[in-house]
Order: sequence, then C-alpha cells, then structure tokens
Amino acid sequence: MAENKFAAYFCTGCGIGDAVDVGQLQRIAQKEGKMQLVRTHEVLCSAEGVQAIRDDIANEAVTHVMIGACSRRAKTEAFRFPDNAMARANLREGVVWVVAQGDEHAEVRQEMADDYVRMGCAELKRMRVPEPNPDAVTQRRVLVVGGGPSGLAAALAVADAGYEAVVVEKTAALGGWAARLHRRVPDRAPYAEPQPTGIEETIAKVTAHPLITVHTSATIAETSGAPGRFEVRVAHESGALVEEKVGAIVQATGSANYPIERLPELGGGAPNVVDQAGLEDLARAADGGPIRRADGREIRSVVFVQCAGQRDTTGTHLPYCSGHCCATSIKQAMYFKQANPAVDTVVAYTDLRVPGMGEDFYRSAQDKGVTFTKASVAKVDATAEGCTVALRDLILDEETSVAADLVVLATGQVPNGGVDIDLPEDDPARDSQPSILNLSYRQGKDMPKLRHGFADSHFICFPYETRRTGIYAAGPVRRPMDMAQAIDDAEGAALKAIQAVENAGRGRAAHPRSGDLSYPKVRLEGCTQCKRCTVECPFGAIDEDERRFPKFNESRCRRCGTCMGACPVRVISFDNYSVDTVGSQIKAVDMPDEFSERPRILLLACENDAYPALDMAGVSRTTYSAFVRVIPVRCLGSVNTIWITDALNSGYDGVMMMGCKKGDDYQCHFVKGSELAFYRMSKIDDTLQQLGLEKERVTSCEVAITDSQRVAQLINDYAAQIKELGMSPMKGFA
Repeated sequence: MAENKFAAYFCTGCGIGDAVDVGQLQRIAQKEGKMQLVRTHEVLCSAEGVQAIRDDIANEAVTHVMIGACSRRAKTEAFRFPDNAMARANLREGVVWVVAQGDEHAEVRQEMADDYVRMGCAELKRMRVPEPNPDAVTQRRVLVVGGGPSGLAAALAVADAGYEAVVVEKTAALGGWAARLHRRVPDRAPYAEPQPTGIEETIAKVTAHPLITVHTSATIAETSGAPGRFEVRVAHESGALVEEKVGAIVQATGSANYPIERLPELGGGAPNVVDQAGLEDLARAADGGPIRRADGREIRSVVFVQCAGQRDTTGTHLPYCSGHCCATSIKQAMYFKQANPAVDTVVAYTDLRVPGMGEDFYRSAQDKGVTFTKASVAKVDATAEGCTVALRDLILDEETSVAADLVVLATGQVPNGGVDIDLPEDDPARDSQPSILNLSYRQGKDMPKLRHGFADSHFICFPYETRRTGIYAAGPVRRPMDMAQAIDDAEGAALKAIQAVENAGRGRAAHPRSGDLSYPKVRLEGCTQCKRCTVECPFGAIDEDERRFPKFNESRCRRCGTCMGACPVRVISFDNYSVDTVGSQIKAVDMPDEFSERPRILLLACENDAYPALDMAGVSRTTYSAFVRVIPVRCLGSVNTIWITDALNSGYDGVMMMGCKKGDDYQCHFVKGSELAFYRMSKIDDTLQQLGLEKERVTSCEVAITDSQRVAQLINDYAAQIKELGMSPMKGFA
C-alpha cells in the first residue's frame, strides 16, 4: 500500500491575505500540522488553482488535502477530489468575515485562523479515503404498494424512466379511491366543472406497459433486505406466494375516510346522512341523472357540513384539515345542479379552503346557484323523512336551522399506514391496522409515523423520505391531499426511489448526505453488546447478528453518526468522520493559560442548520466572539460525550452545541439526532460535578438555518457568560 502524503493549500483571495498572516499559517501547517507540501494561491478556487492541486495529486502522489480558504460548504464542485481525503479550514466565513476588522483585533483574529489550520491538519491526519462497500448490489426495480391514483402514477413514472415497476394491490381491481368517484375536482383551467377521473385510461396504461408487473388481490407477506436488495414476498388470495427482488419501495396505500359513526351528534350512522364517499356512490348510481337517496326518493335539498370531525380542538376527532374536502363538496354540489338546477344546495363552512385553483371553482359553483354559508353546525337531527341541521350563522351571529332531504359530512382522511410502531406494544391502537410492509426489521413491521398516523419524514427538506431508507411514502399516506396533489406526489417519490436504487448500486448514501461513500465500521472486539446503537438508530439500519453483536446494513444507513455518538466504548466510526477526527481537532487548539483572559469556547455545530447559519453570519459580516472554535458535526446525534469531557479536560472554558429543532415539529435532518443529543447532554452534570465545574460551562441550543443573526448573538451572549464565570480551573492541568 502506498504511503499517505499530506498537502496544505491556502487561498489569499476574498480578503484572507489582507486580514491574516498567511505565511504564518503555512509555517503552522508545515511544522505543527506535519504537512509535507504547503502551497499558496491568490484564487485557489480558480481553474488554475484547482489544477495546481490536481497536478500535485498526480505528480507528487498527494493522498490527503487540507484547504485553508472558504467554508466547506462553498466551492464544493471546484474542490472535489473523490480519490483523496480532504479537510477544510474555514478562514473566510469562519474568521475573516466574522471577526471585527481593525488592528486592535488583529491578534485574536490571527489566533483564530492559526487554530483552524491546526484543526484542519489534525482532522486530516485521522482521515481515510472512504471506499464503496464491496458488497453493494442493486436491483433496478421499484416496488409500488397500492394501486390507486398515487400508486399507478408512481409505477408509470418509474417505468417511463426505464426502470421496472412492480405494483401490489390488495383488492381485485386497480384504481383505488378514484375508481369510486363519479367525477374529480378539475386540475386544469378553467376550473369550472367536475371532470372525468381518467382512472380507466391510467389503468390501461399501467397494465399494458412492458416494464410494469401487477399483482392484484395480493398483500406483502414479508419485506427483508435493504435498498438495492429488498426481497419481498407477495401473498395472493389464492394462496400463491411470489418473491420479488427490488431496489426501492414506494408506499402509496392511500387513506380511509374518518368513520361517520363517530359523529352521532352530526347524524353519523342515521338515515339520510352520508359522508362524501357515500355521496359518490349515489352519484355513480345516478350516472348524470337526478341523485336519489338510498330509499329511492329524489333529493330536492342537500346540506354539506364541512370539517365534520376535522380541525377538532377537543382531542376527540381529527385535529387536522384534510385539504381536499372543501373542493370535494363544491364538486358534489355541482352534481345536483347539473342534474337539476332547482335542487337547493347549501355548503356550511367555517373556512373555505380550495388550494390550487384559487377562486375559480368556488365562483363557478356560485354561478350555478350553490349557496355558501359561513356557519358552525352544532347538531343534525335525522329521520327517515329528512334532516334538520342546527347551525350558528357566523356572519349574522345568530342561531338558525336548515331542513334537508340529505346531509353530507366532510369527514376527512385517515392514512392507511399500517402498524404504528412508535406506540407501546400493549397499546391497543398500535395494531389498529394490519401491517402493510411486514418489514423484517428489528425496529418494527412498518414505517414510523407522526402523531396522526402519517408517515414520518422531514416535512420541509425531505418530504418523501421516510425513516426507512429506500422506502418512500406518496399520496395521502404521507399527508392529507387531493387527487391532483397525490399524483404529483407519487411522481416525486418515484424519482427519489430511482435515486436510491442508483446510490445503492454505488455503495453511496441516498440522503441527506447523498453520494457519501463512508459507512459505519465497528471494532467488534471492543463492543460490549450494550445495544445503544441498535436502539438509537433513527432509520432501522442496525440489526444484531447471531452472536448479538451489531450488524450494520450500510445501504439503510444515512451516515448521520448517531450510532457513533451513542457508543460508550467508542468502537464505531467512519473513514472520514470518527471520534478521532473530531477529538483530534479539539485537542489541536492552542490553549491560552488561565491568566491570559482569552477564553476558548468549543462550538459543535450541526452541518445542516447551525453551520450554514454561521456561514451566513459571515456572508452578512455579522461579527461574533473570536474566542469560539467551531467544529461542524454531521448531526448532534453523532456527538459523543467523550468530546465534551476531552474539551473540558483540555482547558476549554465552555462548550456549546447548536442543532436543529427537536420535538413533534422537528427540523433535524436525521429525525432524532437533536433530541438524542439534548437527552445525552442532560446527563453531563455528573461529569461537570466530578471535574469541579459549573453546569453553565456546557450549553445546548436549537437554531434554524435562517438564524444567521441569532447564532452570532447566542455566541456573544455565551462568551459574556463565560467571562462572568471566569477561566476554567482545568487550564492549569491541561
């Protein structure tokens, strides 16, 4: 094996050369950092500068590159050397742009730059070039579970892109909810009339496509494996069992209607009261003619009650809005007006929400004579003859009632997500639905869910990616949506599934660190079988082997490092990110003595929100304390408590952690990372007490990527707090 050769490259552009002594940085890299080759360029990211690095890689056998220039988030395409290990010292956004200008700040600014060079060299020394997993394989096929509009759209998107699709539908026919509709809400201008569903044409395309295999009257008996190599057993009602090998999965199992029987105060379960699905059945039976009730009587008056069992603040029914219901009621009111304009149609609403088509569909219904009443419905009395709807008119602020032959309740969507694995095993609601995917994961049979049963995902940044890598949610199983939105959603999920297939074949992470070749490695001889890594992994990427040691499924892994942070004996690492790469940076900082009055604050910043916010503080020239030393981490979940202990033992006066928002409305790109980190840090008080340190010397805070001004203020406030506490007494022992 060829020996490693380390090289450091410095840029003097963007004001770096004017603000710090780059010659001193070169000397530090060479003498303290042990870099064998040190060069400087006035614009390192230019074609000429990058070529100089490439020439050294080719001609000087450089294997490890340290770049002292801009943030690691900048110029990523220019500074891309996939066959080399690389570290970056953030001199521009991290020093020059955030430390106040002027000669009076020159010394602390130079100290800050010197330390970042020491840290970059120390990190590089501990890094290895990640190699793709030699066991990486891929099936260029995608399984789609569900044969409704979203499932069929996903299958067509996959097949049209040149990949094979396998559709599994539990009923005897494709079409799902759309097959029950008389008409659909219009999805294109002029948004004036209900339009044909088009589901028959879609079904015909799917069944005729040479790259699509369809299983009807079938369910998933078992799903094992990982992205690129899922093995799925498909069970047919006939008893036949078919095995399909796929690279990724799209779950498009749709939703069910909230049970109308749970709304007795609104007449649910009584005669002449139906939900929106029940009205679709009546409209299809009428086939364009006058709509009749179940008793055969023609309907002359109808009241649509919006938000029936939805947007409920009491905790009894659904707390959310299902999105499609207002437009659906407008469409169904038009059914009556198209068959007989004399039918009295009233839509009682508190807020009318018609996303996508603006006012047009609503105005069209008004033109046809549909009455819209802003009112809250208190009660529906239903008899065999008809119904009386008691309501409060919210415009006139008075109680009134309306008689109707039929009442239609907009009851909303409940996702068909399968077993809710996040509920306790003894909770009866846990198995309220049969398992859909039947995953052979240690962590449970189905995907983790949000508190209302929708598939858990990072709603803003990664809406399709569930907490099971390579398995994507699409349509109403992910969030409430109408048919047009579900189709668009499915096409997006299909593209993500294809990306997962391709990444799995190359041994790379799918997201959010897309393209990362590193994956966790464990020294089993040091493992104590505590199972913390297995339990704390948010993505079910770790199982146990026959000896009860952790078994890493690398293509399920998202490279967050949560397992590394969880490990009490520090035997889990990545080639380019480990306990040692961060620990060496912590120890590389030049620590002033206790009499210098120059504290050192370690800031461990999440690379997804906190570190970008710090960069933006630099871009906006927002200054903060020059006493802070920032180390970006993949996720706060990867923070091992040994880093905190090492920092305090080394003489740091304070340790800050900045991560994403946690909780129900989390922003953590790795779902549980921030939550786990805050929990671990809550246990650090004992360590501080043993060291004779104040608990304020370790602090954690939640930040968003947009908090560029706030992160600077947090740093300055903490630096002031540390000044009040005084220098750490550990400096004398460091």
